[in-house]
Amino acid sequence: MYAALDAALAFLRDNFPTAREALTGGPIALAWAAGGLQVAGWLKSFRQWRTGYTRKVFHFLIFASAAAVHVLWGTRGVCLFGAMTSAVVFHAVWRGSGYPPYEALAREKDAPHRSYFILAPWFATLAGGLASNLVVPGAAAVGYLVTGLGDALAEPVGTRFGRHEYAVPSLAGVRSTRTLEGSAAVFLASTFAVVVGVLLSPSLALGSHGLWMAPLLGLACALLEAVSPHGWDNAVLQIVPSLLAASLFTGGAS
Repeated sequence: MYAALDAALAFLRDNFPTAREALTGGPIALAWAAGGLQVAGWLKSFRQWRTGYTRKVFHFLIFASAAAVHVLWGTRGVCLFGAMTSAVVFHAVWRGSGYPPYEALAREKDAPHRSYFILAPWFATLAGGLASNLVVPGAAAVGYLVTGLGDALAEPVGTRFGRHEYAVPSLAGVRSTRTLEGSAAVFLASTFAVVVGVLLSPSLALGSHGLWMAPLLGLACALLEAVSPHGWDNAVLQIVPSLLAASLFTGGAS
């Protein structure tokens, strides 16, 4: 345990943005994340979109952006982008009920633990991103895209088309369900995300087996999302696809 903690701390130290990077890239990342959450808040408050939609608008924007930042600027860029996004999310939680960006993230059905189910996915995202970049940095973009696209589609599809519900574990005593329709969306979107993530990652290659291995990876992602505790699927949907992609599409990325 201590060895893993030391490795994580060393990783963060080595990838901590410099003062110059923070001053040049920080304001841009902060404005991008804040703008995305403001749009989600506007859709919630003024367009009357359901939280299942607005929450995932922001979710998709952040994970897709993280994948792009990772490909262009590597882990250091993702760490900076993540720090700025965290500031935006924490500010929304601090403002609380009635603040449009908060309402865009806080599901009504999660009451009385609405803030918990904003912060729990944030910590899950942090843990998943840290683990992926620590173990298989060359495949981390696959995890970002699977989580950003596969998981992002599950809730809106389930909200709109879900008819066949099933219960999932919850760590805060809030009854939580998912739908088979949402899980099917995870499968399709994750398969697509795996292909795109592999193509964007210089250390990965689809190879001759890619077209039939990607759906298997997508199915694994859908099953993982189906059994993950409510609020914590952002961790496993980053770590496992990244590990599998590193193994299947390179024989081991580094």
